[in-house]
This record gives sequence, structure tokens and C-alpha cells, in this order.
Amino acid sequence: MHLRPPAPPPGAAALAPPSGAAAVPDSHGLNLWRADPVLQRLAGLYLPPDLLAHLAPHLDRLGGLAGGPLDTLAAAADRNPPVLHSRNRRGEDAQSIEYHPAYREMERIAFGEYGLAALSHRGGVLGWDAPMPPAAKYLLTYLLVQAEFGLCCPVSMTDSLTRTLRKFGGPALVARYLPALTSQDLDTLHQGAMFMTEQGAGSDIAATVVTAAPQADGSWALSGDKWFCSNPDADLAMVLARREGGPPGLRGVSLFLLPRILPDGRPNRYRIQRLKAKLGTRSMASGEIRLEGATAWLVGEPEAGFRQMADMVNNSRLSNGVRAAGLMRRAATEALFIAHRRVAFGRRLVEMPLMRRQLLKLLLPAEQARSMVFQAAEALRRADAGEEGAYALLRILTPLLKFRACRDARKVTGDAMEVRGGCGYIEEWSDARLLRDAHLGSIWEGTSNIVALDVLRAAQREGSLPVLQRHVLELLGNAGALPEAPAALERALALAAQAQERPELARQAASTLYHLTSAAALAWEAGQLGLPERLALARLVLRHRVLPRDPLAPGTPETEAELAPLLADPGQGAGAVA
Repeated sequence: MHLRPPAPPPGAAALAPPSGAAAVPDSHGLNLWRADPVLQRLAGLYLPPDLLAHLAPHLDRLGGLAGGPLDTLAAAADRNPPVLHSRNRRGEDAQSIEYHPAYREMERIAFGEYGLAALSHRGGVLGWDAPMPPAAKYLLTYLLVQAEFGLCCPVSMTDSLTRTLRKFGGPALVARYLPALTSQDLDTLHQGAMFMTEQGAGSDIAATVVTAAPQADGSWALSGDKWFCSNPDADLAMVLARREGGPPGLRGVSLFLLPRILPDGRPNRYRIQRLKAKLGTRSMASGEIRLEGATAWLVGEPEAGFRQMADMVNNSRLSNGVRAAGLMRRAATEALFIAHRRVAFGRRLVEMPLMRRQLLKLLLPAEQARSMVFQAAEALRRADAGEEGAYALLRILTPLLKFRACRDARKVTGDAMEVRGGCGYIEEWSDARLLRDAHLGSIWEGTSNIVALDVLRAAQREGSLPVLQRHVLELLGNAGALPEAPAALERALALAAQAQERPELARQAASTLYHLTSAAALAWEAGQLGLPERLALARLVLRHRVLPRDPLAPGTPETEAELAPLLADPGQGAGAVA
């Protein structure tokens, strides 16, 4: 179904400064790809030139959709959350979830037109004849999520389930379900989910009590309750369950593939008990599942269920970091757009020194996060290619990004709301939805404590600290641009090592490693692209996030002058596409 969103009230004039002081700046129709020239430069650094040239028109179109029609659809879906129906009109027990047409149209764009769940797994998506590297997938996701966060969860889980099934599933399971998981036809597409959380377990997977009993045909019967399941009516779900008669602890927990409809066409034996009333991501359904002897198939080694599910969780955590970065960028773009158009006390907001400083405080974590997104995407590409040390690097970059970027997004979206003022608090604008959705990242796929501890786990089990050290030093080169960084890195690594014995230091260690890695990445990008403002950002990260400083010392005007290009008007030359 195609919905034609209403034209923005101010029309094309929304992209120009308002003629009257009372007009509220409205960015609807802004092309978010054109509004972000730095992103275009970064894409050229991290993507092969031929692929970027091929994707350029698709990125431009998606940028226009995200700033206009997709944003309208997202607002409508947010106002009209899914509804669970347990019976049909004949009174038969036939569960279904009713989604607003706006959500269905967004599914068509994300799964169908852009193939975001398929493009890493097969060729043919967007006319490209091979699977695309992670940087391409995350670049497209980064644009899409600036309009709609909720749908990005099913997209990510479908992509991650497909990856895990291909990696650990038996040939028969892969052959049966891979074509539907990577389909761009919504009538044949199988969306994915993960049913992991239990009321008494949460992140403690060893406390899983849902049981799995072997059946005569080689399948398993799953019984018990899963407490928080997003995309609960997905066609396929990865489920953790404890094998009857298996050993205690994690060795007794296995990974299973659960279909909603069995191969013979019968519905499987599980029920959606209710849908959750959530703070954010209201467009997408999350529910409670009761498994009533549901048929499922074992995936991978029986005693390696948690390790195999962790592969899916880590891929989802990386996607979560990407989404947090996208939310921050949308919030910063809105703030910049307003600051260039709102006039107070006879001056545009962007001309006021205190506002300029606050805008830079929004942009700093947003720029850190997207540099880390590209760094993690490149590590994933190298790990999948079997490059030595790349997996260990990916294993630590993923929780670093998920931990810090998701926490930063909560503050950035809240502070950006202030730039619009009272209107920012009104649900008619995007600010409130961005803020609500931003709180998701620090909870799903592991809370902040769990993910910070996972940084230490990567160090202990994968030997990730020396690999990260080499990577950061390579980015720094001779460290002439950031002379304080190598010594600070040594201290950060020592703190991380100490945190393995004193886990209460895990969050401090994770934050410090994130800031140093992102500063090195920003400095490297500055040298590669000839962008001095990115080096200025790297120095700000060190000064304000890592090195000791006098809180009573005033800031340096020279640094703010170097960063001026970041405060450019995002609406300049970024009008809506036809």
C-alpha cells in the first residue's frame, strides 16, 4: 500500500528562513543525505568507489524519503501502535497483530525497496550483483533510522537471524528458510526475531527455565514463557531453551529455530499473551510469548547455545549502536536547522556564542559515534573475510559502541529538544519521539552494565586489548596530531586490565577506551579527507573526555573557530527530492 503523506504546512518555504518572527522552523522535506556533506565524505573513505557510485542515487533518494515521506509515516505509526487480536470474527482462536498502514508502507521501503535485511547475504539488492559490505548496510540504516527507529529492530533481527542461521544451522534448515529470509517480496518474506528474555532470567542466561524436549522426528518441543519478545509475530525466531536432562548452567542451554507456521501449514503451538505498552518504538510490536510444546529445530552444537546466540546478539548490538548514531545525527540536524532560522533578540540563534557552544556539544558525541560505526563495520568485514585479529577487534568495538553511543544518544536527543524550545516537547514534532526511542538502546540487547562487562569479557576471552591497542596506534600513525594519545591509551589499557579484577570499574574503562578509539579514528579521518575540523573534534574528545583538566578554566575560542564548518546550515541546498 502506498500512502501519500500530506505536504508540509509551510510548503517549499520550510527550507528557507521564515519571513515572520512567529513562524516555527520546520525541516520537513529536508534531504538528510544532502544535508550531511561530511557523511558523504566518510562514505567515500569507507566504501569502495564503484559501490559508492552505484549507491549514490539510492542514498540520495533515501535521504529525501527520511526527511519527508518516511518521517510522516513514522509519526503516524508511532501514534497508532499495533493491536493484538486473539480471535477472528467467526470466534475462532486465530491470533493476529494489526499494524497501521503507515508501518506496512515503511516495511515495504526497508525490506522491499532497499532490501536492508538481504543485502549482506546475497547479490541483486539495489541492482548490485554481490552481497554488500557491512559499511553499505549500516550507511543505509543510518539514514533510515533518522526517520524511523522501531522498524529498524525487525530489520536488524532478520539480518542477524539470517547470519546466525547461515553460520551455525544445518544445511537442510538453511536451504529451507534462507530464500524467504532474504526475499524482497513482502508476500514471501520471512521476518526474524529472537526470543531470549525471561522474567526470572533477563541477562542471566544460565537461569533460563524454558524447556526443550526431544521429539521422535528429530525436532524439539519448547515449553515455557518468554517475557519480552520484539516482533512477536515474526515468521522465524531464534530461541534459547534448556534441554530436558541436560547439564546445569550454560551448557544445558541450546539454540533453536522456531517457525510461526510449520512446514505442513499448521500454526505452531505458541501464543502471544499480550503486547507491551512501551515508552518508545511504539510502531513495532513487542509481546510476551507462551510456548505450549512448540516445534523447533536445534541450531548448531547443543552445548554451545549461548555462544551461538551471542553471535546474533552481538550483531544486533552493533546495529543498536548504528541506530543510536543515527538518532544523534537527526537530533543535531534538527537543532542546526532551527538555530539557523530562529531569531531571538534580533539575532539568529546560531550567531549566539552560547548556542554555538551547545550545538558543538551535541555534535561531538554524534561525530564520535558515526566514526566508530564505520570502524566497527570495517572490522566486521575483515572478520568475515577471516583476517587475523579482526574478530578480536570486532568483539571489543561492538560493546564499546553499544555502551557509549546509546548512552550519549539519550543526552543528545534531550538537549537538542531544548533548541526548538516548547515546541520540541510537543508530539507533533520529531524531538519527543527521538528522545523516547533513544532510551531503548541502553536496555535492549544488554543494559549498560551488561555491555560494559562484555568489554571485559572480550578482553579476557578473545585477547582484544592488545589488538585494540595496535589498531588505535595504527590510526594515530606517528601521533603528531594527537601527541597525548599514546600515553593516555597505555593508562586506559591498564585501567581495563585492572577492571577485570575490579568489575566496578567496567563502565569507566569502557568509556575511556571508546573515547580514545574514537579520537584516533577522527584524527585518522581528518588526515585522509583533509578535514581539519575532525582533528579539532579529536582534540576536544581528549580534552573533555579523557585528559585531566581544570573545570574552572575557560574554553579556547581558537578551537571553536576550527569547528565552525560543523555548524553549517543543513538546509542549504538540501531541499526535498521530487
